[in-house]
Amino acid sequence: MPYQHFKGLIPAPFTPMHPDGSLNLDIIPDYFRSLVRNNIEAVFICGTTGEGTALTMAEKKAVAEAWKKASADHPGFRIMTMVGGTCIEDCIELAQHAKDTGLWGASLIAPYFFKPSSVEVLASFFTRVASSVPELPFYYYHIPVMTHVNFPMIQFLKSMDGRLENFAGIKYSYEDHMDLLSCLQYSNAKYDIFWGRDENLLSATVMGVKAAIGSTYNYMAPLYHDLLEAFKRGDLERARILQNSSIELIRLLGQYGGIGTGKAYMKLAGFDLGTCRLPNQTLDVDHFDQFSKEALALGFDQFRMK
Repeated sequence: MPYQHFKGLIPAPFTPMHPDGSLNLDIIPDYFRSLVRNNIEAVFICGTTGEGTALTMAEKKAVAEAWKKASADHPGFRIMTMVGGTCIEDCIELAQHAKDTGLWGASLIAPYFFKPSSVEVLASFFTRVASSVPELPFYYYHIPVMTHVNFPMIQFLKSMDGRLENFAGIKYSYEDHMDLLSCLQYSNAKYDIFWGRDENLLSATVMGVKAAIGSTYNYMAPLYHDLLEAFKRGDLERARILQNSSIELIRLLGQYGGIGTGKAYMKLAGFDLGTCRLPNQTLDVDHFDQFSKEALALGFDQFRMK
């Protein structure tokens, strides 16, 4: 089953929440329109940035439905959702819901409590879920820093090749560039390999990556659009300067606490997406004020979404 390969940036949206931690789906239509204004044509919902593993089954379905409804007038806009977890039947149910809702595709992380003992076991788990929705392009989400499942992805590609028609590739969130290049080159670049580390987008692009999924594309896509354009025209000095600005802003994100800080960046860009689910932390007023000063000092205002 051939698929058109992705190119460009794919934000992984945050899940909007009220102060009490309940979903605030009313924000999603404006959120969607902001992404479209900034030349975004696809999203990856309910992943790490979207706190997917902290949402209930009903909440994940509600988020998927809200994004589909928001993009109803943009039939070319592609929505992928993360259906992974520790229960294979829940994964199948979410995958089938994605199909029934009309999403474009789905992705699956490795089970992270009872972990697969080999690449073959991982491939069997993936196949069981993906085969339940043969109409949907299905991607494996490789993020060993979170799942602690870390097999070479070239071995996974070889195990999956020819097993499923709807196996479409990998979201690659790991810094093994040797393995990354092997995956990109495998079988004449047959599969999409989405890069998942925003701070290393330039080096991944040099390796041959054509599309990337990440959290910072939600609020500073203009920086990365400019970076990719600079690379395309051979202006590596400009591309390196922009990547370094990205690194500085991402380093600040880490200093203040990850996903909660990502929502703080979104607030600076004009979208108050609320709190995070515990154990993720939300910045209090004092920390937000200090963070804002540091982000603006690093030039965030010139890179943020408009």
